[in-house]
Amino acid sequence: MARWAFLAVAVLAVAGAATVPAATQGGPPPSQAGLRIAYVNSQIILQQTPGYSAAESSYARELEGFQTEVQRLRDQLDSTIAAYQQRSIGLSQTDRQTRETEIRQMQQTLDQRSNDLRQRAQDRERELVSPLEERVKAVIEGLRAERNLAIVFDVTAPGNGIIAADRTLDLTPTVVQRLRDAR
Repeated sequence: MARWAFLAVAVLAVAGAATVPAATQGGPPPSQAGLRIAYVNSQIILQQTPGYSAAESSYARELEGFQTEVQRLRDQLDSTIAAYQQRSIGLSQTDRQTRETEIRQMQQTLDQRSNDLRQRAQDRERELVSPLEERVKAVIEGLRAERNLAIVFDVTAPGNGIIAADRTLDLTPTVVQRLRDAR
């Protein structure tokens, strides 16, 4: 129930005005004039951050290499399975077991390599994007402090609960401009 009350206050605050009287929140003392808020769209900001396109392009090239390697291993496994299925009738029980063990080992190798490459791709993505995200966070924090804002919401965050918002509270264009100016 308290969650719904918070969401209702947040939605009303974002949709209605830049400040919410402290008394309506049931939290801070009435001496506080209000809660100043704003919001950003982090996806738009990140996509328009200088250096993002280069990082995304680099990541896409590396990911393509990873996918090519996994596909090569998968094709090799598929051809081994197809060859086994064609010849399995004429194989002795021992040869059949040997081939099946070989196929299982190839499958395990493929699974392990796929997992390794997936982890490398995730690590590489973090490596490329983290510095950009840190710059974005620093600009947002600077704007928050400069404008004496208590909270800056990210409208793209999962489960944010924001349904509608006053566009005058959107800091996205300002953040993008400051990132471009800081080049």
